[in-house]
Amino acid sequence: MRIDSSSVLTVFHDGRFWVGLCEETDGCGYRACRHVFGTEPDDQRILGFIADEWPKLRFSPTVIGTSSPLAQNPKRRQRDAAKQLAAVRPSTKAQAALAEAHETTKASRKTALQQRKELEKEQRYEQAHEKRKQKHRGH
Repeated sequence: MRIDSSSVLTVFHDGRFWVGLCEETDGCGYRACRHVFGTEPDDQRILGFIADEWPKLRFSPTVIGTSSPLAQNPKRRQRDAAKQLAAVRPSTKAQAALAEAHETTKASRKTALQQRKELEKEQRYEQAHEKRKQKHRGH
């Protein structure tokens, strides 16, 4: 069984920084992540990023059902690559995947913050309760 997979790195300037949009497509679905380069990256920096940092990237959760089979015809692949080079904007699939990842991390941070606040509230209550007890005992 052969699983087709492809990875794409698109580097563009978003108005402030140079950003790399990393996309992976395989038989299971589609994943994306965003990496900020800062200053304009040269070829060596991009190759170093792909070699060293790509395995460490935190991709969005897999979006199932949006993968497309790779074209087998080399001329078709060459035309598709030329189209992708001409289009500078990130794909809408990548934007959707990144937005979904952002929402999930936002929700998990919100629940963690609520739990932390509740714990602090309980600790303050316990401290006040102990203080009242000590005053009642005459200490």
